[in-house]
Amino acid sequence: MNNTIITGIGGLPSMPSAPSAPAGSSGEQGGFGETLRNAIHSVDQLNQTSDSQVGELLKGDRQDIHNVMIAVEKADVSFQLMMQVRNKILNAYQEVSKLQF
Repeated sequence: MNNTIITGIGGLPSMPSAPSAPAGSSGEQGGFGETLRNAIHSVDQLNQTSDSQVGELLKGDRQDIHNVMIAVEKADVSFQLMMQVRNKILNAYQEVSKLQF
């Protein structure tokens, strides 16, 4: 599992540190967009996992409702965190677009 911003959120990658190589070089580790893609992919995986566990519970294939509820809550909390990050990014974009150069 990747380093996490908040322990227990499950799979959300930490923000990358300052790049060691200049931008555009072949040693670049990925940028902001790649970090966002990885985070969205992690949230999607948590959602798919919780959906499959709920489906198994409804079919009677699972008996551990506690683990299913934990998976559902992890997916919910990670989605809420992703939405807050999206809102902050949109607010920052709107502020930058108001600047006059």
